[in-house]
Amino acid sequence: MAGHSKFKNIMHRKGAQDKKRSAMFSKLSREITVAAKMGAPDPDMNPRLRLAVNNAKAQSMPKDNIQRAIDKASANEGDDYEEIRYEGYGPGGVALIVEALTDNRNRTATNVRTAFSKNGGNLGASGSVSHGFERLGLIVYPASIGGEDKVLEAAMEAGAEDIQSGDEEHEIWTAADDLHEVATTLEKALGEAETVKLAWKPNLTVDCDEGTASTLLKLIDALDDDDDVQTVWGNYEISDEVMDKLDA
Repeated sequence: MAGHSKFKNIMHRKGAQDKKRSAMFSKLSREITVAAKMGAPDPDMNPRLRLAVNNAKAQSMPKDNIQRAIDKASANEGDDYEEIRYEGYGPGGVALIVEALTDNRNRTATNVRTAFSKNGGNLGASGSVSHGFERLGLIVYPASIGGEDKVLEAAMEAGAEDIQSGDEEHEIWTAADDLHEVATTLEKALGEAETVKLAWKPNLTVDCDEGTASTLLKLIDALDDDDDVQTVWGNYEISDEVMDKLDA
């Protein structure tokens, strides 16, 4: 998916820092607690919770942290969070979808709007950009799991709709409603995935030059630094050449 891999690489670089890792664990814990409150506290009986736990494990979140997040929901502790989606345009006309979990809608809206306005973007109304995306299930495996043929065969047998293989990873796409079933089947064939989540896949992508990419990534970083923001999706495409220049 355009934007996904590049953003994921940024997250990996940021995740190497203790502060960023702590913030990431906090966001993962919030999603686990919300998922457990919305359904059964047992991952085997609650598909959303299972996805949240799998993602936490993929980011090396300690088991004790995961269990504490589930226990919070079982004890009806912690704040009640609301799911909100924000949509807008970044520099270069890049469409962005921001998913958040918040206990204060006004605070989060102000922070997201400020991040957009300070980094060459404009926050739009609900539905202003999501019409250019598809809501799908995404399962990611590292390239080290095996070649494209091996993963393609396993994915098709599991009922996936599409697979995109690159140098670093295999992205497996499913219908949103099939994500849990496909992920469970793939786990038996390929082991635990690196990422399992609902995603926004763009229908068309925007190529970013160095200037646009630099400002765009600052916007994404600003959004990601907000505790309430869970995920940022975009229709941007940044070439390896441009990324190398930005990393220099």
